[in-house]
Order: sequence, then C-alpha cells, then structure tokens
Amino acid sequence: MRRLSELRRDLASGAYDGLFSRLYPAQPPETGRQRVSAVLDGYQEAFGRDDTAEAAVFSAPGRTEIGGNHTDHQRGKVLTASVDLDALACAAPNGTDTVRVFSLGYGMASADCRDLAPVKAEENTTQAILRGILARVRELGYAAAGFDAYVASEVPGGSGLSSSACFEVLMGTVVNHLFCGGKLSSTEIAQIGQYAENVYFGKPSGLMDQMGCATGGIVAIDFRDQAHPVVRPVQFDFATAGCALCIVDTGADHADLTADYAAIPAEMRSVAAAFGKEVLCEVDENEFYQAVPKLRKSLGDRAVLRAIHYFTDSQRVENQVAALERGDFDRFLRLVSSSGHSSYMYLQNVDTYRNSAYQPVAVALAMAGYYLDGQGARRVHGGGFAGTIQAFVPLDRVDSFRTGMDALLGQGACRVTSIRGVGGCVIAG
Repeated sequence: MRRLSELRRDLASGAYDGLFSRLYPAQPPETGRQRVSAVLDGYQEAFGRDDTAEAAVFSAPGRTEIGGNHTDHQRGKVLTASVDLDALACAAPNGTDTVRVFSLGYGMASADCRDLAPVKAEENTTQAILRGILARVRELGYAAAGFDAYVASEVPGGSGLSSSACFEVLMGTVVNHLFCGGKLSSTEIAQIGQYAENVYFGKPSGLMDQMGCATGGIVAIDFRDQAHPVVRPVQFDFATAGCALCIVDTGADHADLTADYAAIPAEMRSVAAAFGKEVLCEVDENEFYQAVPKLRKSLGDRAVLRAIHYFTDSQRVENQVAALERGDFDRFLRLVSSSGHSSYMYLQNVDTYRNSAYQPVAVALAMAGYYLDGQGARRVHGGGFAGTIQAFVPLDRVDSFRTGMDALLGQGACRVTSIRGVGGCVIAG
C-alpha cells in the first residue's frame, strides 16, 4: 500500500496514465486522474484519514453480453466482455474484525468477520455479499479480516451491465490484494463472487456476469458442465475495430415481467423434457429438428421457436469467436445482427405484445437501425422485454447516434462505452 500523499503525487505526475489508457480507452487520462482523486477524497472523508494513512486503489468493470441471448440457463454458450464503465475503490485494512464499505449514493454497509454464517434477513443486501466473499476466502485458507473501503461506481443499476457482479469482483479484488497476496486468479475471484451471490445474497445466478467483470476483454463461456464451465479468453483488440459500444436504456419498466422472463427457460425446458432431458444442451440438434412437427402439436409454436433460437445462438457464439480470432470484425457484426434478429423473431423477448401501443424496445431497435443506416449492429441486450439494447456504432456516427437515441428516449439514455482489456485490477498500492 502507499501513503495517500504519495498516491496523490504519483497521480498528478501521470504515473498511472498508461494504465488509465487501458482501463478507459475512449477517454483522456485526465478522466482517470479525476475519478481516482475523488475516490481518495471520499475515503479520507468517510473514514477520517489524513494524508499519512496508507491505502490502495482498485477497479472492476461492468460487463456486456455480446452473444448467446438466454442460452446460459440451458447450459449453452455465451460471449461476454468487460466495458470501460467501472467501479473504483480506495481501501485498506483497519485492524479490526469489521469490514466497512461506504458506497457513494448508498451509504455504509458493514460485516462482522467473527460470524460469517449466512443470515436470512440479510438476503438482497450489500452486507450479504461482503459476508459471503469473506466466508469463501477464509474457506480457501486465507486470513481475511476487517478493512475499510470507499466505492464509487459508474456502472448503473438495471442497465444490463451487471452492477452487482462488478461490485462482487471489486470486493474480491480488494480482499485478494489486502489478505491473499494477490494469489487468487480472476476465475477464482469470479467464483467467489458467484458463491456470495448464490449462497448469501439469495440469487441463483450463473458465472457469466462475474467472469465478464473479472477477466477483462472478451470471454467465451461454455456452461455444458455446470460445475466446471469452460472459460476461454478471446484475443481481439477492440480499440482497432473503429466502433463504439453503446448501451441504450429504453426506459421500459421491468415491473410485472416475471412471468415473461420465467416462460423462456420453462418453454425451453419443456422441449428438452420431450426428449427425456433436463435442458436443451443435452438434446441432439438434428433429432430436435426432425421432431418439430410433433413438438408443435404437443408444446406449441413458441416453445419450438425458442428452442430454435437456443440452438442457433449457441452456434453463433462459436462463429463470433472464430470471426474475432481471425480479425474479421465485419463478419462479427453480421453475427451480432443475426443474434438480434433471432431474439426478436424466435426467442421473442423484445416485447410482451400485451399492449400493442407500447413497444419501447422494438422502437429503440428500429430507430437504432435508422441511425446506423446499414452499418454497425444492434440487438436486444440481456433479458429483454424492457431495459436496454446494445449497438456497435462506427466512430464517425457516434455523436449523431447518441443525439438521436437521447432525443427518442431521454437525455443520457445512450451510454457510449467500449470494451476494455482489463478486468478487476489494482490501480495503485
């Protein structure tokens, strides 16, 4: 760790500018300097530290899904990537048995290291995440103890960029540096975050979100073996692609959509059950297509169409990886668009169709297509029905695209970002 006065001196001298260019490839280094400086200020104010106190600074990114829409719950394949919207933390051991984390906009949360058993009443809270991370790290043999951390995040909640996994990876990175000697791998940090979310927070999530935040860059994941998913980093320099990645908030409300979300895995599983299987990854694709006439009669057309989406989008992930690894970004963009069409037509998670006069995600996709004018790509992002769409926008169209989408959906609806090649990391200390 470093004294806060030394961190400020090195920050002002540009000592971290090279790292900032990797963390925020579309931003000048001054942006990183200003954000880290603000986090140092926040840490001092929240915990009453002076410039002689020692601390370290950390970053963890949000993540975006770029392939494999609704394939993970069928133990299929996905393609995910970290983005340059991140959460920062300034942290240091506090010599006690209590972890204290002050998050800008949310306030203070704490966890007692002397009692790390799950607490039912803490489910869906920050305390649950902290307790779960500490418990799992101790199970792995490390003497994690109390620390203080100040957190400021630019990853908005409900944006499809996985703010929760970002926080989990950030805290895992902090604990790894302060108490584990940096020995935990990015995969282990992701698994620790997943454990905390599943067992303590009470959300049965997969590993995709945490891996996207922890690993950095573009990552392909095959969930066929649920206990041991195959994680494969994809080598591609997004900075050379000539596109910005835009996440557009449609403003649609997620309320009353539980049944719509639940119907997708339920209908896919009903197709698998027709073959005596649990999930679609266990079903032979050729046997499925041969059985479509019978499946239509017994399960209905939408279940069949959603299964078709599963098979085609899982294969599409493999094709996207191949295109990126040979540097064929145009082919990759066509596959992104193809995934979007499949989600719209077969998966049918763009709209509920309960109110034909209200279709914000569909309108957002249509207007994104208008502003892209045949270039780039766009698709529904994440769960669908509400929330966000994703667009790869040529750099010379970013300003007009953002202006148009903000005019349609409200100021700030379009967030311009890019894929960053660094996952959870230590910036200084």
